[in-house]
Amino acid sequence: MWTLFFLIALSIILGIGAWLFFMWAVRSGQYEDPEGPKYRMLDDDE
Repeated sequence: MWTLFFLIALSIILGIGAWLFFMWAVRSGQYEDPEGPKYRMLDDDE
C-alpha cells in the first residue's frame, strides 16, 4: 500500500516540477516569437 502512496506523491511532485519549468519558460520569453527566426535568416543585412 505504501508503494501506491509513494507513486501518487512522486507523480504530484513531477507534475508540479513540470508546471514550474513551463512557467519559467513562459516568463523568460521562450514562447514570444516562434515565427521570427525562420524569417530572420531571409533578411539581407549588410
